[in-house]
Amino acid sequence: MKREYAILLVAAATVLGLDQLTKWIARSTIEPGEVIVVIPGFFDLVNIRNRGAAFGFLNRSDIEWQFWLFLGATIVACAVIFAIARNIKHQPALALGLGMILGGALGNLIDRVHFRGVVDFLDFYWGDWHWPAFNVADMGICAGAFLACAAAWRRDAGEER
Repeated sequence: MKREYAILLVAAATVLGLDQLTKWIARSTIEPGEVIVVIPGFFDLVNIRNRGAAFGFLNRSDIEWQFWLFLGATIVACAVIFAIARNIKHQPALALGLGMILGGALGNLIDRVHFRGVVDFLDFYWGDWHWPAFNVADMGICAGAFLACAAAWRRDAGEER
């Protein structure tokens, strides 16, 4: 197995494992709808289900088709990641970023299949401004996308391949 595949798979397994562990802890210790204040006026722990996508897009209980849309999108995204990974040469940062995205996508996919929604439990806010609740998979996807874009940009800028 080439080095980049190993990096991708280890990153994906790490994000997936941390995501599922933290969601299990949240489900086991926080009742649905309960709010545990961690930093007053800034950060709470919650236990909610997001049937939609990022930032609550299509988070509606009166429609069912969004499940199939996001299921299909996740499968396509995973296939694209593996297709890109086949062509990665001497780019461990890109492999790491793609692995983080893959692990996060699979973590949220597991939730969608088991709960028909993603378990979100990290809730940041300031005054009346509220960031949508999120989870470790979402962090992996965002950080991985940033890392993959930075690695691709660096390569395009003429850095050593």
